[in-house]
Amino acid sequence: MVWPSDIISIILAVAFGAAIGMEREISGKAAGLRTNVLICIGAAIFTIISKKMGGEPARIAAGVVAGVGFLGAGAVIQDRGGVRGLTTAASIWLVSSIGMACGAGFYSLAATSTLIGVLILIGLGQIERPLGRYGRKHKPKSFFDDQDKN
Repeated sequence: MVWPSDIISIILAVAFGAAIGMEREISGKAAGLRTNVLICIGAAIFTIISKKMGGEPARIAAGVVAGVGFLGAGAVIQDRGGVRGLTTAASIWLVSSIGMACGAGFYSLAATSTLIGVLILIGLGQIERPLGRYGRKHKPKSFFDDQDKN
């Protein structure tokens, strides 16, 4: 049976996942609006199921974290220019935790985390752009750079 609190949890997971996903979509990232909403709602549903089953919620939470780690790893790309997609992977991880908070009924924690996450993605992104130009010009030498010469 679906309880009103479960419906609230799912609706909030959609809203909070959409808030993070919208920023990622506007930034042109691969994991955008739909991806973040689906991850957030999925984590909320797994958490709700865990509560209903009466077992150990920590086991389901560990499974969600492991599954999201797999998704995050798929978002990270390593190439000659460095590593890309770490922020996207971190946002996937954050959105899953927000979904779990919604599923557990920790709505104020989920709302606060969403607000802080969006502010970090937008605000620090503005600060990072000028710094990124400096960082790319003065990229530290990698261990793998020497390996290519052999």
